[in-house]
Amino acid sequence: MATVTPNLAIRDPRSRDIGGGSPPSYGGGGNGDPGATNGPFSYGDRLRRARLGLVVGLVAVVMIFVGFTSVLLVRKGSPSLDPQTNTYARDWVPINLPWALLVVNTVVLLVSSITMEFARRDIARQVALAPVKSIPGVSLGDEKSFPWLGSTVVLGLGFLVGQLLVWQVLREHHFFVNTGPSSSIAYVLFGTHALHLVGGVIALIYAAIASLLHRPLEARRIVIDVAAWYWHFMAFLWIYIFALLLIAR
Repeated sequence: MATVTPNLAIRDPRSRDIGGGSPPSYGGGGNGDPGATNGPFSYGDRLRRARLGLVVGLVAVVMIFVGFTSVLLVRKGSPSLDPQTNTYARDWVPINLPWALLVVNTVVLLVSSITMEFARRDIARQVALAPVKSIPGVSLGDEKSFPWLGSTVVLGLGFLVGQLLVWQVLREHHFFVNTGPSSSIAYVLFGTHALHLVGGVIALIYAAIASLLHRPLEARRIVIDVAAWYWHFMAFLWIYIFALLLIAR
């Protein structure tokens, strides 16, 4: 006797297709981060990896300046051998820096750190609101944001110009790199910090160009976030250098 077996399509109970389509995705990944995508290279993962790489780099910078600090403190309290008299004498020259100009530079750098933090929070807010803006029929109105990132770039360049003025004043007072151990250490501290700050300015300019070119919002968030924390570290490092030179003068 022949039997007829109907073809029944058994659906996976985990499937939640409605009307033959899939629910819209607004960039929310399994990491709970706005803008994240499902996959091995989600936005949240990339942001965490970028921050971890920054931490590793900053640890190396910290070790460099710890070494400079040790050299300064040991050299300041140690006499040197005078080859003419064959005796030990203290050759530490007082560090007479243009402190008023350095205070102005410090204020400029601290203000730039504040504007950079506003830029970081602004891009984070944009990423958080991106899923809402992508919903059809939802409008948050025209938002006008202050150019925090551009302001930070201008202030950062202003700090570097101020440091060049400090070096010019030191040269006018015959305080050169080879004047003595104190001048050598002061120039090394200033120069190393300025070099790292230039790297931060380059990162900020890159982030500003990415914003002007309307690169993906998540990519801009990662660049600005990492640059912001790096910039905050540079401001903290400068305060440390300033205090160290005050103690060692």
